[in-house]
Amino acid sequence: MAKCQYCEKALVFGNNVSHSNRKTSRTWKPNIRRVKAVVDGSHKTVYVCARCMRSGKVERAV
Repeated sequence: MAKCQYCEKALVFGNNVSHSNRKTSRTWKPNIRRVKAVVDGSHKTVYVCARCMRSGKVERAV
């Protein structure tokens, strides 16, 4: 599932709107990465969005 385990960012629904103003449904997916991180002192694989990784909410396992 496309969902960040830290900020709960997930799939968003909306419409494509053409120049003639026709609407078709579409989705926006967050930039989710599978990362090995330190969670409660142990190394675990988590699914995290790129913004949480960049802002330092996730400590990467070395």
